[in-house]
Amino acid sequence: MGGPIPCLGYASRSEAVVALRGEGLTSRQIADRIGIEVKTVTALEGSMARRDRAEPREAHLPGWNTIAIDDDTQRALRPHAARRGLTVAQLARDLLVVLADDNLVDALLDDDAARAAR
Repeated sequence: MGGPIPCLGYASRSEAVVALRGEGLTSRQIADRIGIEVKTVTALEGSMARRDRAEPREAHLPGWNTIAIDDDTQRALRPHAARRGLTVAQLARDLLVVLADDNLVDALLDDDAARAAR
């Protein structure tokens, strides 16, 4: 099996499939756009899902905690991660770091706890 095949400006067909799915395209529309069979779209999505679920090696390093991200949230983040050449786990980690470092939790959630802190 060869390396990634660049497609539609993405580093791989898998990333292109995920991004197009994120835009709401059907498997048939994605297949037509990329020039592959529908079953290949399904296979590429499956491989991306398995890759996203794979636990990163650094998760076992001291100081790292595991956070579960449900499938719907992973699907929603996948096109954003693909555009940046990241895995969903890497994107989620980056988002949490920025959220914490820039003290954006209250601004983002804007809930009762945030209002009580004001």
